[in-house]
Parts: sequence; C-alpha cells; structure tokens
Amino acid sequence: MDAPLAGRVALVTGVSRRNGIGHAIARRLLADGASVFLHSWAPHDAQHPWGADPDGVDALVADLAPADRVGHLALDFSDPDAPAAAVQAAIDRFGALDVVVANHARSSHGALEDVTAAELDATWAVNARASLLLVQAFAGAYDDARAGGRVVLFTSGQHLAPMPRELPYAVSKGAIHQMTPSLADHLAGRGITVNCVNPGPTDTGWAEPILQVEVAELMPAGRWGTPTDAANLVAFLVSDDGAWITGQVIDSEGGFRRG
Repeated sequence: MDAPLAGRVALVTGVSRRNGIGHAIARRLLADGASVFLHSWAPHDAQHPWGADPDGVDALVADLAPADRVGHLALDFSDPDAPAAAVQAAIDRFGALDVVVANHARSSHGALEDVTAAELDATWAVNARASLLLVQAFAGAYDDARAGGRVVLFTSGQHLAPMPRELPYAVSKGAIHQMTPSLADHLAGRGITVNCVNPGPTDTGWAEPILQVEVAELMPAGRWGTPTDAANLVAFLVSDDGAWITGQVIDSEGGFRRG
C-alpha cells in the first residue's frame, strides 16, 4: 500500500527536543511518506528546567532519515518576519508546501499579580501571532492545484479548566482556540482544512515527579499522554482520511478527569 502522505510536504514547528511533541510529529509524517521541514528554537528550551536537547538540534535532525526528505531552520518566532521565512524556507527546500503543523509554544508561568506587559507581549507574539502569520504565509504560497492543504494548530486545556498560574500562556492559547473556526471558514473554499489539537497532559519531560503521579491518577489509563499520541492524531488530520474535518478544536486527553 502507498504511504498515505507520499508526495506531500509538511512544515512542523517547535521541533527542538527528541522527547517533544514536534519531534514525534515529524517522525510520524516522515514514516507516512511526507517530506518534512523542521523549525526549531532551542534557546527557549535552554531557559527552562527541562533544558535543550542534550545532543543539540542538528543531531536530532540528522537522526531523522532519510536526509533527502528533511530540512531545518532555527528561527525565533518573536520576530514577526520569522513565520513567513519558515514557510519560504520549506518551499525553497522542497518546491511546495501542503501541510503546516504549528506545534511551537512559549511556556510562560505567572499569576495575575506577576503578569507584566513584556511577558504578555512575548507570549502573544510567539504563540498566537506567529501561528496566525504562519497560516497567512502558507495560504499566500499554497498552490491550489495540489489537493490536500492542511493546517493543524495547537492549543491547551484553558477552555476546559482555569489556568490561573499560567495567565500569559492561557490567554495566548485561548486566542489560537478562537482563531481556528474563522481561519477554517476563510480557507474552506480552497480545500484547505484548519483544525486545532489540545493534546492534554503530555509527558515530554517537563513535569516534576510529584506532578507526574498526581496527574497520572486523574487519567483513566493511569498514564500521561505521550508525544506519539498527539502525532497519531495529527497524522490523521493531515491525511486524506481527515479531509472532511475542519474548524474543529479536538481535545485529545485520554479522558483526563480534572476533578
């Protein structure tokens, strides 16, 4: 049987760590036959407790085979020109672009008393503004003669329960949630679907041991989600089997019981 994404080209953002969701998505789309252009920004990871990938992004990219179907560019999405640069780099590398998976995120903690204008602006710029500008650049460059245009955005669980200690993050992710149906409606006539995934609690190495146990007890399966769980859903949405789904925010949380 032919690979379901043979001949397709995908841009996956936020691919900086082997145990991250972005890496799992890239690996799955490559396995399904796509050529994949990776975006990374390791300096963000280096600023947080989980840290950057110990072997570096270049080693991560080199390990994704075959090399002739992989490209990469490091870009800081706080730069308003970076999203369009990522789209153009993917097209320059592979000649076309069919799929954009906006998996990148700026993690930001801060309760109401701690919020600053600078952090609000930075989190908005990377999470919400860059996602919207990625879709704009993709839509402007997409060849309508190529069937199967796909966009997958990423939100969090801010629409399902309060996130009072992560206000900048929650606000920016809420914007992504709300932009999804409007973008889907605008692009539907061109055969481009736009959907959004909330992957729920996902084990990418960021949580401390106590939180690992507490959250696992709230999951019917007794475990956190894995990056592969998120990648499986993305692979479906960008395939031909997902062509009839657009404008949806999908909560893929394994039945997470919030209390």
